[in-house]
Amino acid sequence: MRQFFIPIAIAASLAAPVHAQDLEAPSDGASMIEDGARMFFEGLLQEARPAMRDMRELADRLGPQLRSFAEEMGPALADILKDVEDLSVYAAPEKLPNGDIIIRRKEPLEPVPQPERPDLLAPDTGDEIEI
Repeated sequence: MRQFFIPIAIAASLAAPVHAQDLEAPSDGASMIEDGARMFFEGLLQEARPAMRDMRELADRLGPQLRSFAEEMGPALADILKDVEDLSVYAAPEKLPNGDIIIRRKEPLEPVPQPERPDLLAPDTGDEIEI
């Protein structure tokens, strides 16, 4: 009988209702997730401040140089972009061993047929040419 009573007592204690903790929102209306996100972004902002300050100093130093470069090179770059039309048809630039940089088309263009001009044709091989 005692062996029968112990498992029943354990089962009865496990079957008793369990009270869950009350997880109420803080009194200011913000949930714990919102508080965590706010704290995360505040920490991120504190870590980024020195880098942003350095970037601002760099921009202040390089700003006039970049402005003059844009004024000088802007028209030339606009002319190049008129000829290029669509950058997606070109492969990445390659640097050759001699230092040249080439930009190839991904798919080569078909050769344009040239009109035949009789005055530019080579002489027949059967004719002799006097030098």
